[in-house]
Amino acid sequence: MLCAGSRREFLWQMGAGFGGLALTGLLDAEGFFSRPAIAATLPSAENPLAPRPPLLPGKAKSCIFLFMYGGPSQMDLFDYKPELNKRHGQTANLEQRRRDVRPGTLLGSKRVFRRHGRSGQWCSDALPELAKHMDKLAVVKSLYADSFAHGSAMIQMNSGRVVQGWPSVGSWMAYGLGSDNANLPGYVVMLDPRGGPISGAANWSSGFMPAAYQGTVFRAAGNPILNLESASGRSPESQLDLIRTLNGLNQSHMASRPGYSELQARIASYELAFQLQRTAPEALDLSQESAGTLEGYGINESKPDYHPLALGPAPFGRQCLTARRLVERGVRFVQIYHGGGHQQQNWDAHFGVEENLKIHGPEIDRPIAALLTDLERRGLLESTLVVWGGEFGRQALSQGDKDGRDHNPKGFTYWMAGGGVKPGTSYGETDELGHEAAVDRHHIRDLHATILHLMGMDHQKLTYFYGGLNQKLTGVVEAEVIRGLLA
Repeated sequence: MLCAGSRREFLWQMGAGFGGLALTGLLDAEGFFSRPAIAATLPSAENPLAPRPPLLPGKAKSCIFLFMYGGPSQMDLFDYKPELNKRHGQTANLEQRRRDVRPGTLLGSKRVFRRHGRSGQWCSDALPELAKHMDKLAVVKSLYADSFAHGSAMIQMNSGRVVQGWPSVGSWMAYGLGSDNANLPGYVVMLDPRGGPISGAANWSSGFMPAAYQGTVFRAAGNPILNLESASGRSPESQLDLIRTLNGLNQSHMASRPGYSELQARIASYELAFQLQRTAPEALDLSQESAGTLEGYGINESKPDYHPLALGPAPFGRQCLTARRLVERGVRFVQIYHGGGHQQQNWDAHFGVEENLKIHGPEIDRPIAALLTDLERRGLLESTLVVWGGEFGRQALSQGDKDGRDHNPKGFTYWMAGGGVKPGTSYGETDELGHEAAVDRHHIRDLHATILHLMGMDHQKLTYFYGGLNQKLTGVVEAEVIRGLLA
């Protein structure tokens, strides 16, 4: 039997969504009803994640969001800047923090860039395996955002706002489309073994939406979901009877508490917990994959010895393969965070961009290449939108005595592949130094509008009434779909 503390942690800290409870051993009293309601009424008390048809003819049915925590360096990966290399070591006056323009020393890239595939897209030698797939990618190099700080920048990239309390993009997808698999969470989050993002669960929160739409966190090591075996030794039939009896009591209790979305999410989670006992072990069992598939993702690679912080491809490879298995089974939105902890443990290259790339490039290169290959081979790439990027980019200036790069939300790169994306596309430009978006500039609200569009949702019409307004992922400022990225 689990202790009460473990139950609370699993529900409240690890997601509180449909996958947040795994067992019927969670059913004794633990002060749940003493917590205040924090979200609006569920649109469907019976099944808030029932699948709903898209409003637009989007090709993508699922989305895998590969989030590079810390902010990868665009001019060392995809945004080739020969002028920056020519001016290496020279002084330039650039905005280094908000409204803080001062001189700094330009830092050229030591990476070797080449054009790849029929599209001739640029990619550096930091990602040699992914470079073979540039013809699949639509790369946008002219994004910008509002925050120089990791926490608020991550929250903005996930929710469209720089403050906590707003629904994440995965929550909007779950709200707009529901889930195609009633036996698995509709929105799954996987974190790096080195730790999660600095702003924590706010990045996968449902905000003011019902708690049913929050992300469900799968563990980075060991069993992704704890406690899937019955703690009581009951048969599946008796477990289901008990769950339904208790759910009936909880429904009666909720009848006197309209609008209590957390209670509704909890009631639904008991039923899903029972289903997870039967479905999750199969969905998460990577031993069902062929030896060639496991090798492609780098899952059997041991931890390398070239740097004490490097993990090699195995952890991220396991997560990418798990993501493929989840979308294959109808999970709507899977977000994988690569990088955890501080600085060189993630993409935050203050203390040396070269060292940072040598740590993290090999960790993601094979797994992402394998994911794209695997999705295509299985006929899933056309129905799966793959998104790659971080909370911001890096600066063209050198930082510190180890040639680091500081944060830069003024111009950075994202790429997408799969459902509805125009493959082999390079869109937008930063300035000649790679510091600021210059040609076909787009705020990240436009990226959000584009992601929703590719999933069959109109960012103007996908609304949730809260605080007297029809709230949108893209906010009140006008947003536009980036048409140049669409097939």
